[in-house]
Amino acid sequence: MDEQTLAAYLVRIGTRRPGAADAPALRALHRAHLLAVPFENLAIHLSEPISLGQDALLDKIVTRRRGGFCYELNGAFALLLEALGFQVRRVAARVYGDGRLSPPFDHLALVVRPADGTGPWLVDVGFGSHSTYPLLFETGLDQDDPAGRFLLADAGNGAGADGRDGAVDGAGRGDVDVFKDGRPQYRIERRERVLDDFGPTCWWQQTSPESHFTTGTICSRLTEDGGRISISGRTLIRTADGTRTETELPSDGDALAAYRDHFGIVLNEAPAVPAVPAVPLG
Repeated sequence: MDEQTLAAYLVRIGTRRPGAADAPALRALHRAHLLAVPFENLAIHLSEPISLGQDALLDKIVTRRRGGFCYELNGAFALLLEALGFQVRRVAARVYGDGRLSPPFDHLALVVRPADGTGPWLVDVGFGSHSTYPLLFETGLDQDDPAGRFLLADAGNGAGADGRDGAVDGAGRGDVDVFKDGRPQYRIERRERVLDDFGPTCWWQQTSPESHFTTGTICSRLTEDGGRISISGRTLIRTADGTRTETELPSDGDALAAYRDHFGIVLNEAPAVPAVPAVPLG
């Protein structure tokens, strides 16, 4: 990433270049990204191709000021972090969507080491409603976050039932389950991957009638008060302090205005809305 693109990316997420690639900077960048760049699958319903190439990712998220799903959001964020001096490993995960694990490569997450020697940290700006800040990539620790209480647990590799077996890293023994408020979210491989490894699953996600991304539209981001604002189908949803309000968007014009006003997304046409709303997963 060149200096001009790096500067534009920081403007896109509304933050300044950090003085050091340390843990506080990682926390600030993580939250800023969640506030500014939405989790969205609108490209699928606008018949726009999705590419995981570096130039395509940065053009979509930085230049065109759009969002994306996990491969795009975490893929682009990894490029930003590396340009700022962080060490980044791309890792594959399987999602607990309906209580069962999804296929491999269903989700992309990041394991990041700052230059200050802290961590490693689980970084994820592409899983819809997840942690506001990075999570320490260590099993057995309850980690409180504005979004809930998180726990990373060893996934059945000789640990106790609660997974409280100590530190994990790139050379660990097995996969890691991520829990939010006691509910399993996804299972991470420790093995490092490259973004091209996710290409076939990314294609499946945007083309298969069995993909939850093809069955409905979603656009969602974190809000300053710790809640979320989302458009699911043609419904504008606000959540804050446990309260949920819904407003219907009856016309294409209403939908286009909501995308513009709440997400900064300017579209020439409203995305087609299937009968079943999408769910904000990776």
